[in-house]
Amino acid sequence: MQYFFFVGVVCIIISGISVGAWTTSQQQRATFNTETTAFRRSRTKIAIYSGFLGILSLAISGMMYLKNTI
Repeated sequence: MQYFFFVGVVCIIISGISVGAWTTSQQQRATFNTETTAFRRSRTKIAIYSGFLGILSLAISGMMYLKNTI
């Protein structure tokens, strides 16, 4: 159960870093203006896949927790 929780949290953090969720508006603007379209697409793809994996892992962890408490 703890494995899925930690994997979920790490994947959500990776997703946030990839999409630039924890940056200021000036940093986001600078990144957007200096990166290529191909790199932006690959970064977004990484963010979507890791976010989905993180949500799935957290859901599995939650279901395992509920199963053990009931």
